Amino acid sequence: MGAGHDHHHGAVANAAHRHAGRLWAAFALLATLMVVEAVAALQTGSLALLSDAGHMFTDVLGIGMALAAVAATRRAAADPQRTFGLYRLEVLAALANAVLLSGVAVYVLVEAVRRFGDPVEVPAGPMLVVAVLGLLANVVAFALLRPGAKESINLRGAYLEVLGDLLGSLGVIAAALLIAVTDWWWADPLVAVGIGLFILPRTWRLGRAAVRILVQAAPEHLQVTAVHDRLAAVPGVAEVHDLHVWTLTSGMEVASAHLTMAPDAEVGAVLTAARTALREDFRIEHATLQIEPGASPGACGTVEW
Repeated sequence: MGAGHDHHHGAVANAAHRHAGRLWAAFALLATLMVVEAVAALQTGSLALLSDAGHMFTDVLGIGMALAAVAATRRAAADPQRTFGLYRLEVLAALANAVLLSGVAVYVLVEAVRRFGDPVEVPAGPMLVVAVLGLLANVVAFALLRPGAKESINLRGAYLEVLGDLLGSLGVIAAALLIAVTDWWWADPLVAVGIGLFILPRTWRLGRAAVRILVQAAPEHLQVTAVHDRLAAVPGVAEVHDLHVWTLTSGMEVASAHLTMAPDAEVGAVLTAARTALREDFRIEHATLQIEPGASPGACGTVEW
């Protein structure tokens, strides 16, 4: 087994856990604003505000799932039966976020098309005030989540939700101003279409990244043939086979391989050189390498799958 497994295992856990405070702050802020928007929508009868509150609910739900995944990962770390903890919960939460966002975007597009035929008269004053509050809250939440979005697919999902809602708030402000000045009610569905078309491609990319991890495909930034050739070039390695490279969770690539040694090779030197190559050339810290003597045919059993 590759050296440094325990160190990297803890490093990945800390990368997720150290952003929990930012997640909690964003969760509290957006949950409060969601309630404000919902109350304002009920009082004014504004469908636009009610839709925005629904979008905000997906933000709150998504961040809540991210927090739950972080907490579950921490609790599972001490369970000897979960040898990789519960890191995949992070990926599942990201996939759920992508599905939720896609649902909201499709709903917005369908509702916008309906409104083109039957424009809804939205009270511009309350709509503008609450949209400005939403913009400010989303700017703060955006700043809180941005650092973690570079390290964790789970936090990236929450970050994209807030980014979408931030743009939504800008759109609602623009629509409210147009309605207040010109009584042009079609501004609302036009803005809605723009927001929906902006959100969908980003959520599909997030969902695709999560699915790639769940089906254990090789990371997109790594070429398996390059990993194979690099291991084959290690002094003392005669052949490389049964090579697998996959992602356990964000920032944690894993590899396993069988290395057939040359007759005069030394096991310790081959293992050290192979682990160093994987770590330095491909940033693969966790590798399980099986060494097989070249003089023992059949040492590696046939794997049916």
